[in-house]
Amino acid sequence: MTLRKEAAMNKQALATILKTLGIRSLEGDDLDVFLDEANKNRWSPVETVGNLAERELIERERRSLEWRLKDSKIMNRDFKFMADFDWGWPDKIDRPVIEGLLTADVVERGDNVVLIGSHGLGKSIIAKNILHRAIHNGYTALFVEAAEMLVDLGAQDSSRALERRIKHYAKPKVLCIDEVGYLSYDQRSADLLFQVVSRRYERKSIIVTTNLAFSDWDTVFPGATSVVSLVDRPIASFCGCAQLKRLPDREVGSPTFCSLCDAPFHSLGSDQPTILAR
Repeated sequence: MTLRKEAAMNKQALATILKTLGIRSLEGDDLDVFLDEANKNRWSPVETVGNLAERELIERERRSLEWRLKDSKIMNRDFKFMADFDWGWPDKIDRPVIEGLLTADVVERGDNVVLIGSHGLGKSIIAKNILHRAIHNGYTALFVEAAEMLVDLGAQDSSRALERRIKHYAKPKVLCIDEVGYLSYDQRSADLLFQVVSRRYERKSIIVTTNLAFSDWDTVFPGATSVVSLVDRPIASFCGCAQLKRLPDREVGSPTFCSLCDAPFHSLGSDQPTILAR
C-alpha cells in the first residue's frame, strides 16, 4: 500500500495527531501537498521524517521571527528601513560609525548605545534598525518610550506587580528606551529607571535616545540622587555614542574618551562620537 493510500485512509487521524504534536507546517491542504510530494518522489521513511522536520523547523523559525517583531513594538508606527534613511538630511554625519552600530555584534556582546540629538534627526529610526537586526539574528527586543515605561512602572499598586513589570523590561536581550529628556520626572521615576537598568547591567544591551547630554540629565530627574549612579552604571560600561544636532560643529573632546559621557570608546571604526549637525 502506497503512502498516499495510507494517508487517504487515515488522513483525519493523522491531521489530528500532527495538530496534537504542535506540527503546524502541515495544516490544512499542506498535508495533502506533502503526502503527494512524498509519494511522487518515493521518499524513504527517513527522508519523509527528515523533510517533515526541516519543514517544521522553517515554519517555527518564521513564527518565532513574526512573534519577536510583534513583541518588540518596533513595527507599531513610523518604522523606516535604513535603506530609506536620508543620510543627506544632517549636514554632518559619521556614517561609518552609524553603520558600524547597525552591522557590529553590539547586542550579542551586550554593549550599550546612546543616541543624543534634537527631535527629527533620526535617533529613533537608527535605534529601531539596531533592534530589527537583533531580532533577525534570533534575539528578543523591546522598544518603549521613556514616559510610557515609567508611567507603567509607577502605576503598579503592589511590590509583586511592580516586580513583574520590571522583569518585563529586563527580559529582552536588547531594550531601547526612547526619548529620555523630553519630560521631567520625580525621584521615584528615577529610582524605577535605575532598577530596570541595574537588572540589565553588563548582561543585556540598552539603547537610549535622548535630546540631552548626560550632564543635563539632572534637568530631567531634578533632585534624583540615583541619576549619577544611573549614568555611571549602564552607559559607561561600553560607549557607542552618536550625537545628532542642528547646531554649529562642537569641539570634539579627547580621542580616547567620549566627550558626551566621558566613557572609553568602544571601537566602531572611529575614535570619536558621531556628529550630525544641521
